[in-house]
Amino acid sequence: MTSSAAAAARELAERIEMLRRTLGAGLTVMGHHYQNDRIIAHCDLRGDSLALAKEVPGINAEHIVLCGVFFMGESAALMARPGQRVYLPEPEADCTMARMITGALLERVLQKIAQTGRKPLPLAYVNTSLDVKAVIGRHGGAVCTSANAGTMLDWALRQGRGVLFVPDKNLGRNVGRDLGIPDTAMHVLDIRQGGEAVNLDVAAKAELLLWPGLCSIHARFTAAQVEAARTAHPGCKVVAHPECTPEVVARADATGSTAFIIDYVHSLPEASAVAVGTEINQVLRLAASQAGRGVTVFPLCPSACCNMASVTPSKLERLILGIKDGTARPVEIPQNAVEPARLTLTRMFEACA
Repeated sequence: MTSSAAAAARELAERIEMLRRTLGAGLTVMGHHYQNDRIIAHCDLRGDSLALAKEVPGINAEHIVLCGVFFMGESAALMARPGQRVYLPEPEADCTMARMITGALLERVLQKIAQTGRKPLPLAYVNTSLDVKAVIGRHGGAVCTSANAGTMLDWALRQGRGVLFVPDKNLGRNVGRDLGIPDTAMHVLDIRQGGEAVNLDVAAKAELLLWPGLCSIHARFTAAQVEAARTAHPGCKVVAHPECTPEVVARADATGSTAFIIDYVHSLPEASAVAVGTEINQVLRLAASQAGRGVTVFPLCPSACCNMASVTPSKLERLILGIKDGTARPVEIPQNAVEPARLTLTRMFEACA
């Protein structure tokens, strides 16, 4: 960054902080772990998508800005109290995995499988749209996070209906293996032709049905990268997010949610090295935090989320100005989807209590 660009960035940051001060306790800014440091610097709270949504009921501010992608704004709005408003600096910030499934297609697939006389319990990764969560809720299902996916899949399996895990096939397979489900008892659905391509014979028997979605960020990591990291840094540890492929997870020393990864890196002894398989902004932040301990933190590969990157300081400034003058548009969610979507969260909280 040139000196003039750096000066402009500092001036923008100062303007944002001045705006935040004018709104005082009426504004809370939250940021996902995958946001870059220029955004995180303005956040009162940071965390993964569900952790941020869970904070909402305890926030007194009328205006809540969530620096993240669309489904995170939906989840936060779902948890908001009457009178609270949730905003996204970039309403078009998307998520490739969340877009790999729609509520309408999920409903058709569930109806198709029901033709076999079987009604598998749907379990959705929280990284899904509100319309998907609403369908899940109406069919008796719940959501899960990467941290509690094992607990929730065990809960779902104990209902005795078989389970349809959506939309991340990698997370579903990794957690299924952890619970001892053999690969032969898992089946990735063919959802082409509007769900008509589903193999009903297999779908009627598999213990764990998987939706064919994935995270485009974590799918970039490969087994070869793990081996290359160990060759370049003999004795290094490898920690990966469970959205990575089973091949990467099988070769990692540890696997877990973003919070798990942070704790894992912080727990390493001084002067050690660790390769991290997750989004690059989180890896860079971990590397900076560990430099003083001599811990070398590096990415398996520099995998960045362009959708998270679409949230910029200038958009954050524009949004806060809009909140100040009353022109900002909050996240709106269809009222007919609110209750069934909330049910998915309630069931998760009860199962994990």
